[in-house]
Amino acid sequence: MLRCGIITGPDFHQAFKDCPMPAYVISDIEVTDSAQYEEYKRLAPATIAQYGGRYLTRGGATSILEGTWAPPRVVVLEFPTADAARTWYNSPEYTKARAARAGAASAKILVVEGIPG
Repeated sequence: MLRCGIITGPDFHQAFKDCPMPAYVISDIEVTDSAQYEEYKRLAPATIAQYGGRYLTRGGATSILEGTWAPPRVVVLEFPTADAARTWYNSPEYTKARAARAGAASAKILVVEGIPG
């Protein structure tokens, strides 16, 4: 049986395929209607927690280290797995929060698998 641990090299992802891997939802958000966006901010946190997620960042200060990417607002969430993140994103609860965000912000959102802990 494979023990989850630190492995480097070309077989890294294959070695961890059966290990629980956290996943991170990274959002680049541009708020266009602050008042309306407040409703989204009120609704979203409970849905994230309900599906096992938590905030790692929520609109904190950013600084460019390389390149030109300068998102106005960055939110990073952690979930137990990528499947849990996708289940949250497509859930009825978060769908309601997303509807509240519509017209208040534009977003670029992705999920990325992390390294098993």
